[in-house]
Amino acid sequence: MTTTATRSSDPGMVPLASVDEMRGRLRRKNKLKGRQPDHVSLEEVQALIGPGPHRRDLLIEYLHLLNDAWNGLHDRHLVALARELKLSMAEVFEVATFYHHFEILRGDEQPASLTVRVCDGLSCEMSGAQDLLARLPSLLGADVRVIPAPCVGRCEQAPVAIVGQAPVVHARAADVQAAVDAGSARHALPRDDGAFDAGAAGTAPITSAPHEVAPAYVGYDAYRQGGGYQLAAGVTSGQVVAADVLKAMTDSGLRGLGGAGFPAGRKWGIVMQQPAPRVMAVNIDEGEPGTFKDRTYLERDPHRFLEGLLIAAAVVGTGACYIYLRDEYHGCRAILERELARLKADPPCTLPHIELRRGAGAYICGEESAMIESIEGKRGEPRMRPPYIAQIGLFGRPTLEHNFETLYWVRDIVQRGPAWFSGPGRNGRHGLRSFSVSGRVREPGVKLAPAGISVRELVDEYCGGMLPGHDLYAYLPGGASGGILPASLADLPLDFDTLQPHGCFIGSAAVIVLSQHDKARDAAMNMMKFFEHESCGQCTPCRVGTSKAAALMAEPLWDHGTLEDLNQVMVDASICGLGQAAPNPVRCVQKYFPHEVS
Repeated sequence: MTTTATRSSDPGMVPLASVDEMRGRLRRKNKLKGRQPDHVSLEEVQALIGPGPHRRDLLIEYLHLLNDAWNGLHDRHLVALARELKLSMAEVFEVATFYHHFEILRGDEQPASLTVRVCDGLSCEMSGAQDLLARLPSLLGADVRVIPAPCVGRCEQAPVAIVGQAPVVHARAADVQAAVDAGSARHALPRDDGAFDAGAAGTAPITSAPHEVAPAYVGYDAYRQGGGYQLAAGVTSGQVVAADVLKAMTDSGLRGLGGAGFPAGRKWGIVMQQPAPRVMAVNIDEGEPGTFKDRTYLERDPHRFLEGLLIAAAVVGTGACYIYLRDEYHGCRAILERELARLKADPPCTLPHIELRRGAGAYICGEESAMIESIEGKRGEPRMRPPYIAQIGLFGRPTLEHNFETLYWVRDIVQRGPAWFSGPGRNGRHGLRSFSVSGRVREPGVKLAPAGISVRELVDEYCGGMLPGHDLYAYLPGGASGGILPASLADLPLDFDTLQPHGCFIGSAAVIVLSQHDKARDAAMNMMKFFEHESCGQCTPCRVGTSKAAALMAEPLWDHGTLEDLNQVMVDASICGLGQAAPNPVRCVQKYFPHEVS
């Protein structure tokens, strides 16, 4: 055997290192690279997330636990969390920095003792949100952080401030200060002895100028006593034929009520044709400005939705269901956590696996593929299509994706018959629509009305008319994305496919009413700032286009040529509907309100 000494004495060979040097290199190589967690931080993280094993897809849930416990995300905790999940620091930080409700704290930086978020959505801005934002910092002091927030889904109660997790509705500065002084930073848990049946009432105002933030709801026992879950049990056991349920859904004409309007029965049929295992993802992100219908139904009648979920799961054959709820709905989350526990403790039928997931403040997660990315514990960035999520969706499986309200009506449609849902209608349209109405009306709220009703009829018959001293000037038929129409078009039927010829669409039926005291250009500006803030940044047309458009729209006179160039690029080249719809309010102002911008 040739020894090291012999090789090193060979003039043709050069030694790279001694044996001891090589051993030292190996020891250094085997050590972990990058910043290492300290023992205290590891123990603090483990105390919150448990001993493991830990799931990668629950990263956002773990971040919420840390954020709630420490009023922010200390970077030392993120280092420890990365170690526990066996992830790189980059993976944890890129997720934590994507969502608005996570605050990264560097080094010894300390969080504010309390955060107050003031909604600056259009309805709240029209009701004085900017004045609140200006006055509250000096009133509340340096220990309280006051920040603007995009629409929080309480437009009928504008203006709204969120003190910690507790809403202050119809808020005045004194109201917010009183809530802060009282330490009221948690959403009240409502009673479970409420009575509510929207379907039995037919077309009617569901809420009218409400002040409640925690209305009593129909709990598990009361829902069962009223015949709840009998249909789900029948479908699951086979006593109710799944094909009959699917036919009822198809015959009812029910279309997706999150905004896209895809026929629900047809969607079930498409997913049923895909190979098992299949999963379901339920979208309760409801971030479209002006929209609050899902919250209204959920906080009053959660089990009607859950039964619809069970029926859909049994018919389509999905073994696991993931419910994605926007983080602003703290009261709804408490209700669902309580009622899901009761449902699982006393199941009326065989249940699929059900998980409740918590959003973290990102409007883009209302887009179905971005929501799926978020459920998987990633940044909420839309996926390129094809493949569509019905084929390859959540965790790579065929996925049935539904909005909350779509599932909410399933029980009523099957039990009352498809004609019950499709029968109402005006102006040649058919079906029921839940309109979220806010702005300059006497009685804002959710209105269950016939499809095809006009905004003039909706305001007069369901909202008590316009506020005193206000006349209808303009309206947004579908939230931020749906465009802006003038009062001269207030007799158009509000429904899927009726507004596109006028450059608008109904979307989630979020109707915001403007009067002669408002300007359409200000509404469009509010919406473009919202899109700029909420763009995920993945594609340049949306990321840069919304920012450039907002800057141009701030000018007294608009540069129409440059704006239209931006509009066309965003429509043609954006990956998802956010960038594609962002130009709608701009184009409507240019078309219907040129006197405001020329």
